[in-house]
Amino acid sequence: MKLRRSSDDHQSPAQFRVPGVTRQVGQFVLAGLVAVAIVGVATSIASRRVGEREAIANARTTTLIKAQGLVEPALTDDILSGGSPASLQRLAGIVAQDVLDNSLVRVKVWSADGTILFSDEQRLIGEQFDLGDDEAGSLISGRIEAEVSDLERPENRYERTIGGSLLEVYLPVHTPNGEPLLFEAYYRLDDVRGNGSRLWRSFAPISLGALVMLELVQIPLAWSLARRLRQRLQERERLLQRALDASEVERRQIASDLHDGVVQDLAGVAYALSARARRQPDVVTVGAAPPLLPHHDDAAIAQTVRESIKALRSLVIDLYPPNLREEGLESALQDLAQRTRDNGLPAEIDATELRDPLPDSIAGLLYRSAQEGLRNALHHSSASSVRVRVATENRSAVLEVIDDGRGFDAATLDAKEAGGHLGLRALRGLVSDGGGTLRVRSQPGKGTTMTVAVPLP
Repeated sequence: MKLRRSSDDHQSPAQFRVPGVTRQVGQFVLAGLVAVAIVGVATSIASRRVGEREAIANARTTTLIKAQGLVEPALTDDILSGGSPASLQRLAGIVAQDVLDNSLVRVKVWSADGTILFSDEQRLIGEQFDLGDDEAGSLISGRIEAEVSDLERPENRYERTIGGSLLEVYLPVHTPNGEPLLFEAYYRLDDVRGNGSRLWRSFAPISLGALVMLELVQIPLAWSLARRLRQRLQERERLLQRALDASEVERRQIASDLHDGVVQDLAGVAYALSARARRQPDVVTVGAAPPLLPHHDDAAIAQTVRESIKALRSLVIDLYPPNLREEGLESALQDLAQRTRDNGLPAEIDATELRDPLPDSIAGLLYRSAQEGLRNALHHSSASSVRVRVATENRSAVLEVIDDGRGFDAATLDAKEAGGHLGLRALRGLVSDGGGTLRVRSQPGKGTTMTVAVPLP
């Protein structure tokens, strides 16, 4: 009889491939560079806007200083009526020498009715245009206003030849007798934006440098986290492999026990019942009792069935001992030793040095270890006796399985495990996962001792 296992019973740990640390860190660095680029672009756009607003604010401040500090003191009351040639010449000299520069390229002085009273472009003097709402509002409120010039308006026809867009800033000034006039200055917009760009470039290295430094500082941290994650994933893969190995061993052992024990016994019962059926007469005489097998044959069949039931119960207990949690490790080991004795190998349990009740996880691990040790002694050692010792020593729970069998060369143990003897190999993994150690000492002709030590919490 063969136990067939579906290929879908479990996934191979090979399917859980752990990505390399270099690849993970590379992805992190790439993501970080993308983030730095995005933040850099966003910061650049925002900073340019801030710089442009700051440059416009500087233009407003410059206009205020020049209007009130240079132009307003040079105004005369007669400017409203055209002004004298001397006063206009004096105002033109101040504007040409101290007000106009490479950035500020045009000056106009307006009356409240929209007449241009003065300009460095003399062709505009005396012309009248409609003041916009902002210009009129500035005269009334006294606020400084700034906006991009609409060069399509008729009063800006001479500014079209300057080239490029212009920023106009205007504010009220007053004649000596207090008459409000509107002073308007025109700046090259490219120069204003250039001032904003220079402001951005002045602190861009600091902001972008800080982002790059943050990225560089995070790379070692990312490398460390990636290595730790890889180690955890590898540990998970090893745990999965050990669990699969242990499951495979248990399946194989259960299949072997069922096939060689209970199945064979029940097969014998089936053959006996078949033989009994064949010995029954084909024709039964009316009133005659059918012949029966001898009484001892029926008794043998019943005994075989009882033994099979007992063996099946033993297998169930091997899978999960019901008295391990309720009655403790010693009682479960006594039951395990009794089943070993029932199979022909005298077994003894020594728990005199087991002082405190053990945690369930440790008790289960020691029980599993004793189960594997007794199975090996029964099937492989040709021992005449075996002793299981369990004790509490130096904050550790210790279990020893000692047999007086033929022993073996301990140096061949690794080769035996590699060759397919997975029981001890799976147990070693379980013990290691529980934080313990497993040692096997043996010599040919001198028996074998298996020792399991698990630290107590």
